[in-house]
Amino acid sequence: MKLLPFLRPLLEAAAAIALMAVGLRIITNFFTRNSRVYRPTFLRQLALLFWPLLCLGVGMPFLVSFFYVSTLSAFELVLLSAIASIVLGFSLPAFLLHSQYYARNLHTTLVFDPKQNVLEVYEGRVRIPFGKKDLTRVERVTCQSNRLFWSRYTYLKLYLQTGEVLTLTSLLTNLEPVTEFLRNTPLEKKQRWFCWA
Repeated sequence: MKLLPFLRPLLEAAAAIALMAVGLRIITNFFTRNSRVYRPTFLRQLALLFWPLLCLGVGMPFLVSFFYVSTLSAFELVLLSAIASIVLGFSLPAFLLHSQYYARNLHTTLVFDPKQNVLEVYEGRVRIPFGKKDLTRVERVTCQSNRLFWSRYTYLKLYLQTGEVLTLTSLLTNLEPVTEFLRNTPLEKKQRWFCWA
């Protein structure tokens, strides 16, 4: 049971992070009303990256063994390579999508209130002026599988009459209500295995 001393601290750390995230979510929900302004926040990023981080955290002790590759037998090296490919295969695509979405929507602010018929997009502090009538088409891209770590990474592209394309990613918020709000516009729904925006 050599694995138990490594696994226990990782599980304790994951449980502590999960408790802190849930506690912060409860506290912030208690003191604030439902927001209609969406930006890439720490809690939203943690919610999207929770499983990839947990997978990487559990697999990290095994990946450290690559530093001792000269002392490993052929069987141990094959087993270690298989574990590394599984860990990186599950977590690396999510990290790639997250970094791409973060770079794309770092300075984007979405103001969305369907009850007041408000949908506004700001790049930095500058509002991009458009209304529903200015949209030539809307493209909603989701992941084909719901079971992958990166399946929650989706995006929405708004094509304006001016030729400008606004990309809203799931790093801002859940995009299903926004898609429902735009249902009367020319809406194209697409599914991909990897939603690179």
